[in-house]
Amino acid sequence: MAKNVPKSSLDRNGLASLDQKLALAKRCGHEGVVAGAKAALLATVATAIPTFASVRMLPWARANLNPTAQALIISTVAGSAYFIVADKTVLATARKNSFKGYPDIEV
Repeated sequence: MAKNVPKSSLDRNGLASLDQKLALAKRCGHEGVVAGAKAALLATVATAIPTFASVRMLPWARANLNPTAQALIISTVAGSAYFIVADKTVLATARKNSFKGYPDIEV
């Protein structure tokens, strides 16, 4: 009979079951969504104030930035902030969780 050879270090050490892996993945995703939403909110405010102020004060902006352009500027910055921060948060959390339980690995 063939010996049961562990395929990965997780199998070998018995560190995480499939349910634990799924729970960690859900938590990573949730943390990313929350951090991304906070960043998007901050970016929206930080972009909306100068955009609206410039439309009121600068003749070029008043002539060329209609409400659609203003909304496009603000939403583009907010969306970018959301995805960048959410991605970085998920990756950082996943990296942190991937080394849990491995005392011999130094990060």
